[in-house]
Amino acid sequence: MATHRGFGVLWAASALSNLADGVAFIAVPLIAASLTRDPRLIAGLSLCYAVVRLLVALPVGVWVDRRERRFLLSSANVLRGIALLPLAIAFHFSGPNLLMLYLAMAFIAVLEGTADTAAVALLPQIVDSEKLDQANSKISATQLISDEFAGPPLGGYLFSLAAAIPLYAMGGLWAVAGLVALASPRSANPKVTSGERQRTWVEAGEGIRWLGKHRLVGALALISGLASVGYMMAFSILVLFTKEQLGLDSTGYGLLLAFSALGGLVGSAIAPKLRQFLGYRNVIVASLGLGSLSLGILAISTSAVLAGVMLALYIMHAVIWNICSLSLRQRLVPGHLMGRVSAASRVLGIAGLALGSVIGGLLGSVSILLPVATGAVVFSLCMALAWLGIDQEPETAPL
Repeated sequence: MATHRGFGVLWAASALSNLADGVAFIAVPLIAASLTRDPRLIAGLSLCYAVVRLLVALPVGVWVDRRERRFLLSSANVLRGIALLPLAIAFHFSGPNLLMLYLAMAFIAVLEGTADTAAVALLPQIVDSEKLDQANSKISATQLISDEFAGPPLGGYLFSLAAAIPLYAMGGLWAVAGLVALASPRSANPKVTSGERQRTWVEAGEGIRWLGKHRLVGALALISGLASVGYMMAFSILVLFTKEQLGLDSTGYGLLLAFSALGGLVGSAIAPKLRQFLGYRNVIVASLGLGSLSLGILAISTSAVLAGVMLALYIMHAVIWNICSLSLRQRLVPGHLMGRVSAASRVLGIAGLALGSVIGGLLGSVSILLPVATGAVVFSLCMALAWLGIDQEPETAPL
């Protein structure tokens, strides 16, 4: 195991990368809106990003298990920064077109998938097993601060100065994150000879089969996919829900989301202690129950204050679930399969988000309350699956 410094380096790289993500969350839609007024083309950016992430997830998992993970994390972030340069420079001349933006975002989607999977696989190699909860909690808290509080306002401000400035900022942050990651300890990936190396999809299948055979980790992946459906059902129409059900304008909606993010910070702070006292199974079951309860009350709420509290509780549950499920998977999955198993789990999560968005839109066309209420039911199912599927602590779970 590496020293505390090794985690500090990875943590710093994550903070810089997430700050760039937060800037992108606001700046990219604003840049798209400056290039076209067609809402379908603007919304299509998110769809393109998600589809690319889904298509490359399994091959990325294979790459992470084949290659040195520190190098992959570093190079993916540096290349993300470089990918934005043509787009930024184009603003100084005739101006970019929408195709350039789509191509840049598709390329960045591949690189983000690589960086995320490499970081998840690298963490157990530089942090002792009993410290994974604390490490994931720190990364989660930093991600929330960067993505929800610091990045979006910074992105909006930089765009107000000039459209190219947030692109330079994002590129610089990603590139520096990549350089910082180089200072993390080298990962000891299993040596695979050219004769032993198989086709990419065959190797990806090994991770899928392992996931399917392992009851506990397989249950976590299934719950993750189902929870993604429930989450996106509610949040895909949340802006309309807050307007029609709560009577909030765009400013009120933004304040509601900012307040809800505070619940995530609380969740990051308490997750390790809860796990220590109650165990993974009880904490995960209780957190999913909180997700169901918070969405259920939100569905019938007409008070903005009550809705804000319920959203904060929902985000708190999501962060606790994510920290515990990720730490549990990192404890149980063999190191040489970590990239592929993480990628297979990610596929279920991304597919769940897409399915939840479609279902949320269909239910929302009937009643704006239905997607939120149905999301609560989905999380009740997740809680039941967790109760049945997570029956062992990692120390006794078979590999």
